[in-house]
Amino acid sequence: MQLTEEQAQAARRWLEDGMKLSDFQKRLEKDFGVKGTYMEVRMLVDDLRVQLKDPEPPKAPEPAPAPAPIPAGIDPAPAGVPAAGLPGVLPEGVAPGGGVSVTVDTVTRPGTLTSGSVKFSDGQTAGWYLDQQGRFGMVPAQRGYRPSQEDLQTFQMHLDRELQKLGI
Repeated sequence: MQLTEEQAQAARRWLEDGMKLSDFQKRLEKDFGVKGTYMEVRMLVDDLRVQLKDPEPPKAPEPAPAPAPIPAGIDPAPAGVPAAGLPGVLPEGVAPGGGVSVTVDTVTRPGTLTSGSVKFSDGQTAGWYLDQQGRFGMVPAQRGYRPSQEDLQTFQMHLDRELQKLGI
């Protein structure tokens, strides 16, 4: 693959400006009508005595936003990361506690990472579990029971606190 001196100077400029080899190959064909295989183009770069530039490393991701503050009246949970998918803080206006209590089984149910039970403010109960793939499940004692949104939020907060105690 031969270039005229004028073409070689232009090609050096492109490469020194950081052009990638594949783009260089396309530009040679477009501007000079010079077709070549990848290997031929790579050898041309060597003949031009140009050092290819390494691509820029990817930019570091921006830091995550700070977590929302814990509303007054709620004891902060121990330091740690909230369990995936379970918010650790109640939204403003939701009363803490609310008669929801969470227990963790001392003997974990088969096939689960951890399990336990919950009693909601209306007296209904349910079993809960976190399986080994990190999926959450809840089985109410009364078929078809759905706790209120406030009870669910309180449950999630208490469950998150219990999971943090376990290091999960």
